[in-house]
Amino acid sequence: MQLDVVNHNNEKIGAVEVRDDLFGGRVNTGLIWESVVRENAAARQGTHATKNRAHVSGSGKKPWRQKGTGRARVGEIRNPLWRKGGTVFGPQPRSYDYRLPKKVEIGALRAAIAQKVQDGALVIVDALAASEIKTKAAVEMLKRLGVAGKALVIDVALDDRLALSTRNVPGVVMRQSHRLSARDVMNAPRVIATRAAFEKLQEALGS
Repeated sequence: MQLDVVNHNNEKIGAVEVRDDLFGGRVNTGLIWESVVRENAAARQGTHATKNRAHVSGSGKKPWRQKGTGRARVGEIRNPLWRKGGTVFGPQPRSYDYRLPKKVEIGALRAAIAQKVQDGALVIVDALAASEIKTKAAVEMLKRLGVAGKALVIDVALDDRLALSTRNVPGVVMRQSHRLSARDVMNAPRVIATRAAFEKLQEALGS
């Protein structure tokens, strides 16, 4: 299978070989789901907190003696059963991050790119660079490449001028090929990759 390689004006200037064994088979959506859920969990701040009986205000003195009053026994007014008492087993600050096997992450990224290839949502560009830092010029270039909303731009090494030109464009995300994840790919309806970045990804995912 081959994909067309275009320039920044969306004019075909060549083709790149796409390995069928990597991107031509059935897409394993289960791997994509696992990777996306893990990255979403890692992005959670986990700063939630509730006050238990050690943190609420109030005396630790026993309100009345244990027996003989006719009332229910109680040890302190910070008792969780009482109004303004502590919360039992409430959420506490913690990290939601967890690890997946490396093969699962690689398989998820491979499946995500395969989905974009099969959907025709992947555009291979010979090179991506900007001659000046100008958002309007960057937006016009992306429009010529078929970007009409959210998009992912992938390169081996990001062009500084292009990165500065697109950072104010809503929905446009730039990633280096070695820092790419399945969530990055699936979160963008349109994926723009340089020829060098695609060949590097194909080499890394096929090893």
